[in-house]
Amino acid sequence: MRRRLPEERPTEPPTGYKIARPVLSHDGTRAAFTGVSLGAGQPYGVLDEARCVYGRRHSAPHRRCDCGFHCVHDRATAEGLLCTAEHRKAVLLEVTVLGVYIRFERGFRYARQRVRRATVPPCDCGAAASLLADAGWGRPGWLVLEAACGRCRGGRRAVSVVEFARLAGEGLRVDAAAPPASPGGLPGLGMPELMAEAALLQARLDWFQSELARLTGDQRG
Repeated sequence: MRRRLPEERPTEPPTGYKIARPVLSHDGTRAAFTGVSLGAGQPYGVLDEARCVYGRRHSAPHRRCDCGFHCVHDRATAEGLLCTAEHRKAVLLEVTVLGVYIRFERGFRYARQRVRRATVPPCDCGAAASLLADAGWGRPGWLVLEAACGRCRGGRRAVSVVEFARLAGEGLRVDAAAPPASPGGLPGLGMPELMAEAALLQARLDWFQSELARLTGDQRG
């Protein structure tokens, strides 16, 4: 006799967390996400249904396959995934688990999901991101985006985080994570950086004083 898996009937859909890469359609009319591992080749919308990545005809999640959406139970675990080098520029998603799901020790594998909230990491320079800019690579028909501030955007194609949320639709909320703060200092700056900034300011002040003396003819300085 085949052993049946236990069934759950929650009063409300479970909440989960995952990481993903934001993507923009080549014509700029749609925004979506793509996974960072198994499902990286299939962009999904804010409200979407999982499909078997191997092209099999069964519905996801199938217990004899590893298809379906994946997420973890708690936010801290998902945030820990962002520490690896290849995932530093991914965004953190808060999702609602819908439809059939299989519960694991650390999370769910499930049939449908709604992405409720996306948190965008700071720009490489340390400032809070106001844009999602072309990361320089993508999938057929889709550009992968990464966090950027207005100063670091350069000439790259980009959309604001507000515009990305609008294009994604379904009430998605997109937030920019606060830049990292150094204890006792300015956000993202430690003592060596502050000393270098102070030295640069002093050098510019010395130059300004010498130029002022030259223009006024006062050489006593």
